[in-house]
Amino acid sequence: MSLERIPGRLRTAVEAFRLDRARGAVLLAVIALVLLLGAGGDDVTRALRYERTALAGGELWRLVSGHLVHLNTGHLLLNVAGLGMVWLLFAIEYALGRWALVTAASLLAMDAGFWWLMPGLFWYVGLSGLLHGLFAAGCVRWIARGARDGWLVAAIFAAKLAWEQAAGPLPFTEGPTGGPVVVEAHLFGAAGGTLAALVFAVRDRHV
Repeated sequence: MSLERIPGRLRTAVEAFRLDRARGAVLLAVIALVLLLGAGGDDVTRALRYERTALAGGELWRLVSGHLVHLNTGHLLLNVAGLGMVWLLFAIEYALGRWALVTAASLLAMDAGFWWLMPGLFWYVGLSGLLHGLFAAGCVRWIARGARDGWLVAAIFAAKLAWEQAAGPLPFTEGPTGGPVVVEAHLFGAAGGTLAALVFAVRDRHV
């Protein structure tokens, strides 16, 4: 797939949204959920965010819910836009069951990374780490099926992750979020999504 063909791919994804009600329903349900949680304000965010002390006390739902709440409206809308972009680019690459596994792998990688590798991270919110996991899985799928620009898109994505680890968040990302960007979430999420997608690729070769 050449970059010039991406607009055509987006049209295909929009058409898939119209025809595949299950995919469209999942997308709309996730957007509705994060908007609803955002409307709950700071009290809901504090009750659901990833919080190390609360997790130690047994509030394990925060391992999932922490990735669905946001710092403010700007942070929420930025992530919703990112979700829409990922969906348009990659939704048709996997069945919904596989996307659920990619999601689980990304969340597990982030939560494990936060807990064992970042003991000084006391709380976290946001969907961006999961979005990086979904994007990474999409890149692996493009490469696995021989899309010509799969490696190019993956290289740009990897360069973004490397920049963040070396120099911190991209200059334009901290303003809308209203707080510090935990770039490690992007790395951990991408690692989880990549691992899940590689398992799918290996399995498909042996089917």
